[in-house]
Formats: sequence, C-alpha cells, structure tokens
Amino acid sequence: MLAAVAAAAGGATAAPAHASTPVSAPSGTEDVIVSGQPGALSQVEAAVRAAHGTVRSTLPVIAGVSARVPAAAVAQLRQAPGVRAVTEDAHGHLMAVDPTLGYDVQKDPGSLFLAAQVVHANTVWGKGVTGKGVDVALIDSGVAPVQGLTSGNVVVGPDLSFESQSPALVGKDTFGHGTHMGSIIVGRDAAATGSVYAKADSHQFVGIAPDARLVSIKVAASDGAADVSQVIAAIGWVAQHAHTDGFNIKVLNLSYGTNSAQDPSVDPLDYAVEQAWKAGVTVVVSGGNDGTTHPALADPANDPMVVAVGADDPNGDPAVGNDTIPDFSQHGTALRSVDVVAPGVHVLGLRLPNGSIDQDNPGARVGSRFFRGSGTSQAAAVVSGIAALYASKYPTATPDQIKDALKKNADSPTYTKKLFTGLGVPNADKMLGYKPNPLAVQAGVASGLGSLDAARGGSYVTDGVSTLTGEVDIFGRPWNPGAWALATGTGTAWSGGSWLGTTFTGGALGADGNWTQAAWTATDWNSRSWRDSGWDSRSWRDSGWDSRSWRDSDWTSLSWRSAGWDSVSWRTGGWSDASWADASWS
Repeated sequence: MLAAVAAAAGGATAAPAHASTPVSAPSGTEDVIVSGQPGALSQVEAAVRAAHGTVRSTLPVIAGVSARVPAAAVAQLRQAPGVRAVTEDAHGHLMAVDPTLGYDVQKDPGSLFLAAQVVHANTVWGKGVTGKGVDVALIDSGVAPVQGLTSGNVVVGPDLSFESQSPALVGKDTFGHGTHMGSIIVGRDAAATGSVYAKADSHQFVGIAPDARLVSIKVAASDGAADVSQVIAAIGWVAQHAHTDGFNIKVLNLSYGTNSAQDPSVDPLDYAVEQAWKAGVTVVVSGGNDGTTHPALADPANDPMVVAVGADDPNGDPAVGNDTIPDFSQHGTALRSVDVVAPGVHVLGLRLPNGSIDQDNPGARVGSRFFRGSGTSQAAAVVSGIAALYASKYPTATPDQIKDALKKNADSPTYTKKLFTGLGVPNADKMLGYKPNPLAVQAGVASGLGSLDAARGGSYVTDGVSTLTGEVDIFGRPWNPGAWALATGTGTAWSGGSWLGTTFTGGALGADGNWTQAAWTATDWNSRSWRDSGWDSRSWRDSGWDSRSWRDSDWTSLSWRSAGWDSVSWRTGGWSDASWADASWS
C-alpha cells in the first residue's frame, strides 16, 4: 500500500509519479506504510513511536500511517498490537485512480473488484454466470436509490421498521448499513454482460452477483433501532414468500446478531432461520464483531444449520495464502465455528449521502459515492453473492447443497488457525464445476420454545421513557412461543400483511413493483404493556445495534446508535439535494 492512498480516498485523480523527486530515507532507516486493524489507528501510531520511528502522515482510510522507522525495527513493528501490515512506501508510484469511480479498482485494498478476485467471482462472470434468475433477501435498514442500486435489480419489500409509519421514509434507508450491504451483493452501475463485469477497466461499480435481484426487507430505523421480534417477523416473511408473488428467493443475507447465550435448540431467532432454511432459502449470517472479547458466534450464526461467516483480510492481494483474520471477527468455538470467511476489511460499498453513519464518519467516505467499512457484515454480503452465483448455475440446489459447495470449494489461508477460518474463503470458480451433492442433508435443532427476551441478548429498544423488555413482541403483545413456532413451522404466521393476527405491512406488491405498506392501527399497539406514544424515529434507539450487532470498525461502534439522531432532517433539508429529490424515490 502506498502513501498516495490518501489522495485516492478523496476521489482525486493522481498526479504523475514524476511530478516531484522523492527524498530517500537515510541509511539504516526505511520509509513504510503501516496499515492497522479497523479502528486501531492510535495503536499503529503508538507502535511506530515504540519502534523509535516517526509518523510522517496519517492514513485514516486504512487505519494506518506513513512512517520512517529504523530498518532493524520493521520485523518487530509487524508484530505490534493493532498492526495489520508493514509495506515499503514506494515513493512516486501513485495508485492508478479510476477517474469515474475515484479509487484504484485493482490496488485499493477495499476494492470490491479485488474482493471479487479473491473469491474468483470475476472469473465466474466471464463464464456468463452473474446471478441472473436468483432473488437475494436482505433484512437490514432498507436500501437507498443511489447510483449502483437503480439499474432495475432491486425490489423494495415490506417495511417492518419504526419508520414504516412515516410515508416519506417507507422502505428507504436512513441509516446506511443496508445500502452498503445491498451494493456488495447485487450492486451494478448498469446491466451488462458477464464479460463486461469482469473487466477491471469497465469504470463501473459491480457487486458479487450483479444480475441477481435484491429483495429488501427494512427493519432498522435511522439510528439502527429494531427489536428482535421485528427481525424474527422479517425472517418469517421471507420463508413464506420465497416462492410467491413472482419471487425466487434462494438466499437470505442477515448481517445481524445478538449476544444471546440461550441454547440454539430453544432460541426463537435460531428457529426462525431454520424455518427459512427448510423453506429453501440459504441463510447467510455474519459471525459477529466482538472477537477480542467474545469469540463465540453471535445468535443466530451459532445455529449449526446456517452459513456462519467470519471476516478475512486479503492484505491487498487476490491470493488467499497470505490472508489473515482480523481480531474483531468472532470465529466461534470448537463446537461451533464459522463455516467460511470472506473479505471483510476496509470494503468499499455504496454510500448513503447524509445517512446516519455517513454524517458521523466522514473519514470513511471515498469520493462522492463510496464508503469504506469493515466487519463480518461485509463478509456475509460477499458470501451471499457467491451463494447467488451458485444458485444461478444450479437452480435446483438446496440450501444444504449450497452450503456444502461453499465449504468444499474453499481456499484456506496458509498461516491461520482452522478454527478462525472454518473451511476458508469460498472459491466461486471451483464451485461452478462442483455439482450439488445429493448426500448434503442437515437436520434442524431448534424448537423455538425458548425466551424471546433472552434472544435479545441484552439489546433493547426504547423511546427514551420506556424500554421493550420481557416476553412481549414489538406491539406489546404477550409472546406465545408455542403458537408462534407452530404458525411459523406451518407457514401460517403471515396472512396478507398481518403477522400473528396484527397488521404489520401491506399484503401484496404494488403497481410500482414494490411491496405496499399499511398503518399500524391504534388497536394494534395502543394501551399495550409498554409505552405507545413514541413511534417516532427521532426517539427510538437500540444500544444493541453497536459492536455486538452491526459494528463496522471503519465507522466506529458508537456510530451504530445515535440517540440524538433526528429523523426530521430526513423530511426537510436532508432530502433537499437534487439527487435526493422526491422524484428520485419513485
């Protein structure tokens, strides 16, 4: 990595390498780029000083610095806490910034094209497999109609978030996480052929499965607020609608998790994902981002049936052999570890201008369109894209067979513990030649009869006055695990737009091709057992949407929740820019 990456992050076009004559490092010293683990910039700076070096400039986009250090201290510096890599600072050789995208497509360590090379998706595109015919459900914060998600392969599904009651915000991402994930899975600037997607000089942003279709189910509001019962309801909606209303949902991306310690055999969140799996949907779940303090997998990645994904650091190189696993990535235990890992460090995805995380983390912006993030969320999105490619090639493959193909065709980093990597990084090209295995069959373990409150893992939504706790759902209704599990298992929990008998959303696709919305009537939630007067996204918040659930270290864990975030700005000045005019939301 070169010092010029700082210019690339701002979207500037690099000047010619010979514009100035670099000054060589004095004898006995070396000029280096020290990149850090996500969020470890201060540790990197301290490590350079401890090595008797000098920080020449900071490079926030890689949590690193340009430094001059004693040559004899380089090896020691590579082992320092928080340090990801130490490479030569090759003066004058600036990154070849793509004038359209604003970053070096092939050399930027977070380039999605580089991620595609790591998992060999670009090779698969060149063979004509691009995800066409497959729908990928995304349960998240919604998606925004930014360039890269407006070429006709996004369906706005039901909005189960607190913002669903604001007509101007229905289905729209006001947070930024869902837009980022969606872009990694199916992003594309324009529909094209696989051979065009596979070109490094196409000057277009391309996700892992660019011709798959995204079905967005919104559960999180502008501050990330959502209760686990909303997520459970969303998973149930996917299971029941996977093959109705013109959908062909073969993959569900769930970049979400709680710190629940409840046994998966009774946990309702685990039961929900298992029922989606049995409905023919491959559920891909992020392993969690508390690896330094909580190595066990988050819930529901802890369920043995789903595809649990950890983060991989390619270190700027398409080859997997030298990859490492970032400290934040929860890898699991000997009883249940991640199944696979995928690129999840400094990943460039689409930015939601003026979104919550965008406003809080301007340093993560790259040019005007992109945002840099790290986490198992991004890694799960990459794997969801790979699963969609395989399902496109083998449309009758079951979730068990898709999981088997992901694991049996993975490349393992050479110097990393198997516990941390699972079977390794899925190789989409190898998978293409691996026919679905008829012997790949799993059995579910969950009954769903456990505690809803325990599934929250200590993460609660609050309106600032009251907190939703105990065995009640989002509408304050008593939670009946037996009745819910039976209805979910028999595919009757949803009827039209009602979930367990209460109106939650609309009941069909509208004329615009997106899902309709319905009001939460007073009889649905008034006078319930928790406060009923605060259904305003300005006040809703959930401390759980931080490092335990949605953390992405390029925007710090605290920015995943913001008690002071005011949704009024999304109704007035925040949406006044021409590119965000009401017409663009049609």
